[in-house]
Amino acid sequence: MKQAYTILSHLQSLPQFKLLKSHYCYRKFISLLNPRFQKAIAFVYIRDDTLFVALSHPGFKMEMGYNKELLLTLLDILAKQDEKCQQLKATKVVLFNSKQLSTLNNKKLYESVPHYHEMALGEFTIESEDKELLEAFSNIKKSIKKNL
Repeated sequence: MKQAYTILSHLQSLPQFKLLKSHYCYRKFISLLNPRFQKAIAFVYIRDDTLFVALSHPGFKMEMGYNKELLLTLLDILAKQDEKCQQLKATKVVLFNSKQLSTLNNKKLYESVPHYHEMALGEFTIESEDKELLEAFSNIKKSIKKNL
């Protein structure tokens, strides 16, 4: 009986699943970074000798911009050390903000409209000789008492 590891390694070697091998290398590359940078990166991919790094928040862009050389050297070290990741080669780094929701802020949105209780009691007096003003305030009193 075959072990799960041998079945998975066989699947990774098939041409239709070549993205699995690169996904393994991208995850390993991200795991080599320090935890602060791991939180900053949403996903990574390489196209035309360019390492594209999607950031989870726009605030990380400046900090990661200062560390582009670090990313390239780690990528070269990974390609030399791991046989599965030898195809990873990049000469420049492009940083961009991801359109995906940030993994740092997983706030749940309300699905219904919030309802607020009326805090006013509708008990106030107006001393005026203007009939229109008195009528407007009496309508306001009625609507407040309806909402209680």
